[in-house]
Amino acid sequence: MILGAHVSVAGGVHLAPQNGVDLGCDAIQIFSKNQRQWAAKPLADAEAKAFRDAYRASGLKGVLVHGSYLINCGSPDKALWTKSRDALLDEAHRCDQLGIPLLNVHPGAHMGSGPEAAMRRIADALRYALDHTVSVSILLESMAGQGSTLGARFADLATIRALAGDDKRVGFCLDTCHLYAAGFDLKRPDAYEDVVRRAEKELGLAQIRAFHLNDSKTPLGSHVDRHENIGEGTLGTEGFRSLMRDRRFSKVPMVLETPLAEEGYEKDLRTLRKLAE
Repeated sequence: MILGAHVSVAGGVHLAPQNGVDLGCDAIQIFSKNQRQWAAKPLADAEAKAFRDAYRASGLKGVLVHGSYLINCGSPDKALWTKSRDALLDEAHRCDQLGIPLLNVHPGAHMGSGPEAAMRRIADALRYALDHTVSVSILLESMAGQGSTLGARFADLATIRALAGDDKRVGFCLDTCHLYAAGFDLKRPDAYEDVVRRAEKELGLAQIRAFHLNDSKTPLGSHVDRHENIGEGTLGTEGFRSLMRDRRFSKVPMVLETPLAEEGYEKDLRTLRKLAE
């Protein structure tokens, strides 16, 4: 399996690949800019080249960017939607500059306007970003279903992709904590197989391009998004055993976003690799 973690870009994005190597990662996820601010200084060509060179030299097998937490392309507020759409495009441009093939984004929240209209707005923003970039694929992340957040159902994710034209550059990132909180039982092998069958039918396994590996502080079906370190939450180690041994996803990057960051990643990676044996 291609296992890794979300790593720091402190000191420069070009340092991220080595940060991942130092933690024992096979793959990394990064922020390409401050994830809690709208404005960001453009990436200099030299900075982007330094990252590309460092990544090639690292031996890592996968890399993705996590989009800003501020983006809500499902918003009914025209000003916020436009700001979110433009921020999504900026993130996609940065991926193209850095040579990073995958941009993970939260689908968005309808904020009381209803899911159907929000999904159309999200699809419009995706289409805009794809039409103005070259090669990056945008991954819609599965969500826990907290509040008016979309993406807790596979059907919602599939509908957004369809509304965006079933573009091959739109895929999915499945988050284990979010899946469990949304009601997808990953713990029992038979239940896990049922989840994968549903994903195959509704999303297509080829479109699942990344995983976020997080235990859950909250129980099955809670619709509350709270990450926990591997084996220390309600999923427990058994909630990861089937996935770690599923060869259908052996080429898909899987990255940790667990608490304690670097302090906990090395332990979590050891736990996951043990489960894969």
